[in-house]
Amino acid sequence: MKLPKLEDLDVGGKRVLVKADLDLPTRRQSENKESFRLKALIPTLKYLIEKKAKIIVIGHRGRPGGKEVDSLSLEPVSKLLEKLINNSLSKDLRKGLDMHMMENLRFNPGEESNNEHYAKHLAESGDVYINEAFAASHRKHASVVGLPKYLPHAAGFRFQEEIDNLSKVLDNPKKPVVMVISGKKEDKLSYLKSFDKLADKILLAGRLPEYFEDEKDLPVSMQKGKLVVAKLLPDKEDITLHSIERFEEEIQNAGTILLSGPIGKFEEDGHRQGTERVFNAVAESNAFKVAGGGETQKALSLLKLEDKFDWVSIGGGAMLEFLAHGTLPGIEALIN
Repeated sequence: MKLPKLEDLDVGGKRVLVKADLDLPTRRQSENKESFRLKALIPTLKYLIEKKAKIIVIGHRGRPGGKEVDSLSLEPVSKLLEKLINNSLSKDLRKGLDMHMMENLRFNPGEESNNEHYAKHLAESGDVYINEAFAASHRKHASVVGLPKYLPHAAGFRFQEEIDNLSKVLDNPKKPVVMVISGKKEDKLSYLKSFDKLADKILLAGRLPEYFEDEKDLPVSMQKGKLVVAKLLPDKEDITLHSIERFEEEIQNAGTILLSGPIGKFEEDGHRQGTERVFNAVAESNAFKVAGGGETQKALSLLKLEDKFDWVSIGGGAMLEFLAHGTLPGIEALIN
């Protein structure tokens, strides 16, 4: 997939709107998630600073519903990014830093409704547009699909890496392909039809098994089809030992593995066994390994497994959407 490249744009001295993944909790809630998403911006921002561009970072936080909500202001995120980028730059580059962050775009109802006038209004603030927000690029919002219509545009460095690495799961992947789909969100099940064509095995855990009544009484060892639905413990906060062992067996033979979502309530020691054993089995596999999503990354960090994966995507929903359809609204906006 050939996305327009940042290096091909004239950004020297220009006002550059950088769409970024800024949907972060407070620092007390998740230091690591903030660090992970903001660090992904650094290569693109550093390149723009070297070109003496005037950087305007844009993005959203939470779901304010088109209204100003003080607790969802981007001010604390701006301070974190400023601190991070200052620590990442040489003294000479810091002198040339010209960067600020707009307030939460979702404070304006035109962002989520992809209002044309709002997109034009945003475009007036810049000369060039860079999409570095892969995690938000499955949304048809003004700052994702509207802005590229009005400004020269390109994908950021991290965005391009996301596409390159996730495409390896789609394009002639090493077989068998095993997908571990877990977590709490029922909407993940909407991707199963698309993944049925891609995967050789789909392992379901988290709270997702609750939606499969037909498999409720069938022991996991007797499930012979493509779909393997884990059994939950009585409190439903983890999967059974037999389910863990079945997952480990499938993972051991995999050529390509996708990991989306923790297996259980990994934040608690008593419910960490499923996540710990399954995630470790994936990490120790010789397969091409991809993981994605905020909770997945959080669990990988807790287990110190991030470096064992070939790629850890910033996007959870965006990653699944891309793998299901081979593109995203944000990608189409850049190409077209």
